[in-house]
Amino acid sequence: MSKTTQFDAIVIGSGITGGWAAKELTEKGLKVLMLERGALVEHQKGYVHEFTPPWQAPNDGLPERELYAREYEIQSKIERGAFSWANRHYWINDRENPYEQIKPFRWHRTNVLGGRSLTWGRQSYRWGNDDFLANARDGHGNDWPIRYADLAPWYTHVEKFIGVSGQPEGLEHFPDGHYLPPMEMTALERALKQRIEGKWQDRRVTIGRVANLTVPHNGRGQCQNRNICNRGCSFGAYFSTLSSTLPAAQKTGRLTVRTDSVVEAIDVDPKTRKASGVRVIDAKTGQRASFKARVIFLCASTYGSLQVLLQSRSALHPNGIGNHSDVLGRYLIDHHGVAAFGEIKGFEDRNYKGRRATGILVPRFRNVGGQDADADFTRGYGFQGGAMRDDWTNTAALTDDFGAGMKHSIARPGKWMAFLGAFGEQLPQAHNRVVLNEKKPGNYGLPQLSFDVAYGENERKMAVDAGKQAEQMLKAAGAERVQLVPSRALPGVSIHEMGGARMGHNPAESVLNGRNQVHGVPNLFVTDGSAMASSGTVNPSLTYMALTARAVDFAVAEFKAGRL
Repeated sequence: MSKTTQFDAIVIGSGITGGWAAKELTEKGLKVLMLERGALVEHQKGYVHEFTPPWQAPNDGLPERELYAREYEIQSKIERGAFSWANRHYWINDRENPYEQIKPFRWHRTNVLGGRSLTWGRQSYRWGNDDFLANARDGHGNDWPIRYADLAPWYTHVEKFIGVSGQPEGLEHFPDGHYLPPMEMTALERALKQRIEGKWQDRRVTIGRVANLTVPHNGRGQCQNRNICNRGCSFGAYFSTLSSTLPAAQKTGRLTVRTDSVVEAIDVDPKTRKASGVRVIDAKTGQRASFKARVIFLCASTYGSLQVLLQSRSALHPNGIGNHSDVLGRYLIDHHGVAAFGEIKGFEDRNYKGRRATGILVPRFRNVGGQDADADFTRGYGFQGGAMRDDWTNTAALTDDFGAGMKHSIARPGKWMAFLGAFGEQLPQAHNRVVLNEKKPGNYGLPQLSFDVAYGENERKMAVDAGKQAEQMLKAAGAERVQLVPSRALPGVSIHEMGGARMGHNPAESVLNGRNQVHGVPNLFVTDGSAMASSGTVNPSLTYMALTARAVDFAVAEFKAGRL
């Protein structure tokens, strides 16, 4: 070891939860070290292709197939265009950072300061009380140690800082929050809302609640409707660590950021049984260093955190920290789904301007408050979707014209298309897990993470039902030629990975308690997706942020009371 430095707290990871942990800890007076395994990217200066127009894109914007196949085999397969020539430098090199797939699995990772807060989908929803009660009610998974009331004030705390645009709906199972003005629906989306809600009284169509600013907020500019958020945004118009929480933490003067720092393990003092420090490997030099602190927040993203916990073995924790009962790494969950598309006529005289950074949402309506008589599956799903006109590229691909005729065709707005994509809840199952494969060394000589995860029969039945419901809703709205398309059929594709270090009442069934503390290691907190005991049906990032802020509030109180 070449270096040991003392801090009040160490935050491992700089993504959505790491940024929140650093902000809250420093604003409450603690001296904090943030460790990030990836490279330094600075807000604004680091968004190198933010303003690059398509006609100046490298390789004319086309995928560099040989490079992608060689270096980015997994990352380049991200759906919805989140990986591109414009932000390739954010993503991890797959060749240099391999992992094992017992069953096919997509592990999408960034490798820069700010993590996936730079590239996330920004959909921001509260979980309802039914989500926290689900495991206890149907017996799948362990009971959450918290309820909606425990987290509600922290949802508000987060929403007021990050800025979420959205429309209150007054639904008990889909709680409202603190919102900026909603983005506007297109003409066809308004028609979808009217026709679907008119046919089914238990269904609601609302604009997506998204962490993009519709008005200036906390010194950040409003959204410019470019919808190229995953390049980075110099206006700070969407929430990210770099635009929001990191500047707030740095403003206190109590934050030290160390990039290119790969965490090897967390040490535990055998006398106090508390976490005593963090060992890191410098990604550039290979040199090792250690850092000491009284409080440690592990926020390295779900699988990154699980890898660190599994690697942190000692006489007290021979199978990894928190792995007293072989729960660590198990009960992994995600969102699976299916999508439906259809063409709707009658709105050819309507259009819209800009590229809106959200879509529409149909909150869960199946198995709400109890099991539906015609449902052959447990839990439920929601839909996210939208309705827009085909752009000129699709029109050009479909037209049979040449020359002037083709120019005339592609100069006109295309046909209206509507789609609905289901986000289904995966049941927590013990056999869905990750472990370390000691026989396969990865980067820096650390063992590879090995994934053995698959969707089961309940997910298959749920997807069939979701497809039927989506088709019925689109046809009721006037859609023609409705097509069902597999979506999120492979674990990992949604990038909503959760579980593996779940919260719970009982140390024999869980890794974390109701305050996100590792059972038996009171000064070690884990607040990213690995803490989740179930997956719900909406995007989980807002819940991660609320859990982090709540855990920090508790940790600082314990720290100042001298108990940590």
